[in-house]
Amino acid sequence: MAPKIFLVDKRTLETRELHRESLSKGRTDTIHHFRSEIALGWVFTPTSAAIFVAAGVGLFFYFRYEKERLLEEREKERMNKQYGRPQIGGPFSLTTDTGKPFTDENLLGKWSLVYFGFTNCPDICPAELDKVTSVLDSVGTCLFASVRVHVALTSETEKEHGKIFQPLFITVDPVRDSQSRVSRYLQDFHPSFTGLFGSYDATKAVCKAYRVYFSTPPNADPNGDYLVDHSIFVYLMDPHGKFVEAFGQSVGDEEVKTKINEEISQWQQETGKKA
Repeated sequence: MAPKIFLVDKRTLETRELHRESLSKGRTDTIHHFRSEIALGWVFTPTSAAIFVAAGVGLFFYFRYEKERLLEEREKERMNKQYGRPQIGGPFSLTTDTGKPFTDENLLGKWSLVYFGFTNCPDICPAELDKVTSVLDSVGTCLFASVRVHVALTSETEKEHGKIFQPLFITVDPVRDSQSRVSRYLQDFHPSFTGLFGSYDATKAVCKAYRVYFSTPPNADPNGDYLVDHSIFVYLMDPHGKFVEAFGQSVGDEEVKTKINEEISQWQQETGKKA
């Protein structure tokens, strides 16, 4: 009895008998066929073709789904960024250190940096104002509010963004920080700062709009030596007067510069306008 010949599938390790009559009849095509099977390890049958097509269709729909999912996530991020931000900012009415009225309408048309502090602050406020000055020197004309305000222009920033910033300093010590006092205080910092001050009620209103906490001693004496407890943030507002970002005390000036440039570039892309 002649030995049987078996064909081994390399992929599945299954064996199949190769009938001798196929060889004895001189069917060389069968030999070539099985040689191809041995070389390739599998046969392109209707079943394998169906599997191949199904896999291709599956990959097509998978990648299309992933693309749609990524686009949806990006849109959600954009919407969250646009609508998920805290409601910071709003109507206010103060007076500049040059005696001119200043309201939230004056924020329109430029990017604004707003800081809240007081002139008798021993170290934190000067450090934050120095940080803003550094930012202004490299990012541009800024608006800084801390209830004392000035506007800064710098050549490096103007080259990149033009005259688009105004820095504001708004005082949270309405009892002691008069117009002249705020003006003198800001002379030690960037020359473009604008100082803003107002009555206690006006100060309270703008602090509420910007969610700024401040606390002065009861029955504060204009000549007294006291400290004002207050929030420590620099607020970035866009040319529409809308809140963009708040930079805390721990955020360095380089990080602030980078973030501002990113926000300006993104705003230009979304609005099609130059900063």
